[in-house]
Amino acid sequence: MIQSLLIANRGEIAVRIIRTCREMGIRTVVAYSQADRDSLPVRLADDHVCVGPAPARDSYLNVRNLVTAGVLSGCDALHPGVGFLAENASFARDVREAGLIFVGPDPEVIELLGDKIRAKRSAQELGIPVIPGSAGSVSDADEALSAAAEIGYPMIVKAAAGGGGKGMRIVRSGNELADVLAIASHEAEKAFSDGTVYLERYLENPRHVEIQIVADRSGNVVHLGERDCTVQQNHQKLVEESPSPAVSAALRERMGSDAVRLLGGMGYTGAGTVEFLVKDGEHFFMEVNARVQVEHPVSEMVTGVDIIRQQMLAASDESLEIRQQDVRLGAYAVECRINARSAGRVTQFMSPGGFGVRMDTFLYPGYQVPPWYDHLVAKLIVTGRTRPEGLRRMERALSELVIEGIATNIESQKKIVSHPVFRKGEYGTGFLGEILKEGGL
Repeated sequence: MIQSLLIANRGEIAVRIIRTCREMGIRTVVAYSQADRDSLPVRLADDHVCVGPAPARDSYLNVRNLVTAGVLSGCDALHPGVGFLAENASFARDVREAGLIFVGPDPEVIELLGDKIRAKRSAQELGIPVIPGSAGSVSDADEALSAAAEIGYPMIVKAAAGGGGKGMRIVRSGNELADVLAIASHEAEKAFSDGTVYLERYLENPRHVEIQIVADRSGNVVHLGERDCTVQQNHQKLVEESPSPAVSAALRERMGSDAVRLLGGMGYTGAGTVEFLVKDGEHFFMEVNARVQVEHPVSEMVTGVDIIRQQMLAASDESLEIRQQDVRLGAYAVECRINARSAGRVTQFMSPGGFGVRMDTFLYPGYQVPPWYDHLVAKLIVTGRTRPEGLRRMERALSELVIEGIATNIESQKKIVSHPVFRKGEYGTGFLGEILKEGGL
């Protein structure tokens, strides 16, 4: 079993990892930037080490400093958290070459899954449904136009590397294809140092549904049901729920089976998600996130499985504590992401409570939210026996949540959760666009 862990990340995910490790008797060391010296992870961890100044490129993206911090602090493993270097195969390789355990899949697996074209090809070879698209990357307008003749419009140009909506552009006619292709490729090059793009048919207003997976080195691959991540703004998720109101028991079984076959065949270890688009009762493979997801608490609350704990067991070459037959979707859960819309000092903070309410955050009164990093500051997760009960509880919890001193999206989340279209459960990725037309968020 891993004895000492360097957490190469910040914010709520660092707090989340510390808490499970403490329960498992694992010593934690937090790598932090100068901007995060007063952060909650630094206060909670057994030890901490500064890895650089505030800019992420000099600290949380500084591979040499992170690996050195892990070695010099006496750790035997490193957890990359989410974002930053979590899905960087080169980083995982450097960690292992330094004699540390990387809490995640093998570098070769991360590399394969990080290339969306190769990942899609792997899914096709297993007979998993995929969205019609180009056979590989497209490098110029003539090649794109030729592929478009077979795919049809509307299409989406997608970056082969990275995620988060960068390098993604919708094309509705051939007249705009050349310009959009160039813009998407440039954006991908700037964000991921890789301008490779490919084409897919654009599905209008689908559901975005992902399957949570945990796997160990003994070949035990388990799915924990689905999460519906359809409510997004600029390809950034805002609300996640499980089970999805758009997924039947039969569809869940097919998606879960496909996700297990895909990752099981690659020798995947740890936590990960297989993302699908769902349209008219059919599912289409989209991509794999080779790490734990921000929204993992939703699956934890529904199944009662501590995903971080399973990650740590798998990384320690131990077996998962569960098998597929042990998984029960015993409740409904929904998560609202609370994002900061400004940096500044938190003057007042009151977390909601009560039955079925969970708050994952790194905020506290007096904390200075830095301007350097991701805007996610908290995740509010609630459960209920049914979806209507869970959503009523979420409304109540959001009404109790107080964060003052910085601007947040709490009021926007209240509008989403109470909106009649969302309550009915019959919405697609265009849902937030409709709300914006009604008066905005």
